[in-house]
Amino acid sequence: MGKTIKIIALLGALSTLTACTGHIDNKSKNCSYDYLLHPAISISKIIGGCGPAADQ
Repeated sequence: MGKTIKIIALLGALSTLTACTGHIDNKSKNCSYDYLLHPAISISKIIGGCGPAADQ
């Protein structure tokens, strides 16, 4: 049990340290949001808070 917890903690730390982050602006450049792993799973993207994103 203890070994499993240590492995899970290690995987969690590695995924945090190797995560890819970024910043997205919408087309009219009046709203932006940051994402941690992928823009498609950002909360701001999911709720449609900024509208369509500008081309990167």
